[in-house]
Amino acid sequence: MSKLSQTQKIIEFLKQNPNEKFNAKQIAEQIVAKYPEDYKEKRANPRFNDEKSFISQIIAEIGSQKDQILKSDTNVCWRDKPRPRVYWYDIEKILDNNQITTLSQDDDFVDDGRNTLQEKDLYPILIDYLKTELNLYCQRIDEKRSKNTRGTGGNQWLHPDIVAMQPVDKEWNELVRSCVKQAAGQSVRLWSFEVKKELNSSNVRKSFFQAVSNSSWANEGYLVATSISDVMVEQELRMLSALHGIGIILLNSENPSESEMMIPAKARADVDWQSVNRILVENEDFKDYIELVSTYYQTGRFRSRDWNKL
Repeated sequence: MSKLSQTQKIIEFLKQNPNEKFNAKQIAEQIVAKYPEDYKEKRANPRFNDEKSFISQIIAEIGSQKDQILKSDTNVCWRDKPRPRVYWYDIEKILDNNQITTLSQDDDFVDDGRNTLQEKDLYPILIDYLKTELNLYCQRIDEKRSKNTRGTGGNQWLHPDIVAMQPVDKEWNELVRSCVKQAAGQSVRLWSFEVKKELNSSNVRKSFFQAVSNSSWANEGYLVATSISDVMVEQELRMLSALHGIGIILLNSENPSESEMMIPAKARADVDWQSVNRILVENEDFKDYIELVSTYYQTGRFRSRDWNKL
């Protein structure tokens, strides 16, 4: 194995191809191909269903390591618009101040539109990421469609923002599907997501425990945000995640494919069906979701047009 960090691998690749522009996907494919032994153990993680999902994780890591890359070598440049973001190694370091950000410039130079986004604007972006990068089938859960039979505050922290189904048996032979069904095995996994625009010192614990409350019924539960304010907040999230198993996704609102699964959720073997029933009784969207899951359980079939809607 090489002794280079991933940041160093990226810089070396760009340095060997001076002034050529590469997007994160191209860089990810190149460094994985060049250092296969370095990525062998990571690639073996069962959460990567195929090479595409593995490369998508490396792409997300490259986006999250952008600042570290720039600080490590001031000749590395990147251009944010037009998308996708591209990186290159500029020996002359000729800068176009309207497009390029390097170490000496602040990230705020490029307005990526995040400051104007509201939480509801993030739902379709997250669904796009989950559908494209993780092959999940998603549904939006609108708390306004709840009956609120328990009065004011009775459903606080009950509803996740987005739920999803992962049909793990989608590519299986029918004989295998039949065996799993007869043995009461698992043919789908259920996911749940709580979405926030930003996580900072003021809201991190409240947001996290909201996700614990409304996502712990699922096989995998996640708290999603477009930004984490500082290192202390990130440390808090890692501590809480280790205790409660909720994963963290850093969502790139401009380019969902560069989003990062910062902390994978601790997968639960079984769904908490009692909690599922509690949400279903109250909320029509969630009832529709479970009905679609039930149909897949029974028939092994689903209609794509029933999923990924807002």
